[in-house]
Amino acid sequence: MCPGGDVGFSLPVWQLAPVAAIFVSMDAAWKRLYALVKRIPKGRVITYGQLARATRLPGGARAAGRAMAASPRGQAIPWHRVVAAGGRIAVREPFASLQRRLLESEGTRIVERRVAMAEHAWSPPRPPKSRRPLRQKSRRRAD
Repeated sequence: MCPGGDVGFSLPVWQLAPVAAIFVSMDAAWKRLYALVKRIPKGRVITYGQLARATRLPGGARAAGRAMAASPRGQAIPWHRVVAAGGRIAVREPFASLQRRLLESEGTRIVERRVAMAEHAWSPPRPPKSRRPLRQKSRRRAD
């Protein structure tokens, strides 16, 4: 039994520290992900895979899907602007119908449960490359 009471498993507290570290890093990664989703303009969508790559989320598209499924309420995160590969609406009913209605209300064209990605795909702006000053080549004078 762990100190502090029965928590449903019998790992010593010192073994839980690595697990806690994973959740702390995931929390930071999910915050980056939610911040990017808030920047998606109305009428545009991004796929789970693109979202994972843009935020460097470990676990790829599946992790992005889990993060979006767990998105906190009341923070104005436009979850409906994130779709599966190829523009597929991948959430289950009744949320699939809600997602479709929300996207259509923003002017997004949907054909057979797929967003017309050629018209509505959004790519996040790339961060500017850091420019290092060019080093001057030293010239040796021949004396």
